[in-house]
Amino acid sequence: MTISMSELACGQVGRVLDLQVQGVARERLVDLGLLPGARIERVMASPAGDPICYRVRGAMIALRNSDTRHVRLAVGA
Repeated sequence: MTISMSELACGQVGRVLDLQVQGVARERLVDLGLLPGARIERVMASPAGDPICYRVRGAMIALRNSDTRHVRLAVGA
């Protein structure tokens, strides 16, 4: 199944398929380790629900939904 990173449920894990954004926004996501094949786990959300904390390549990062909706993930079998 393919979903956007913003749709990942708490505790759910996915692998990056691609980034559907260009320019500076893409460079920022790549610099944070969001490369094809990278394992992403949603850890927790702020009380307001945005930003959300993810574990990416062993690091905890917080991203807004407006950024993560451009990241396509493969989840499940």
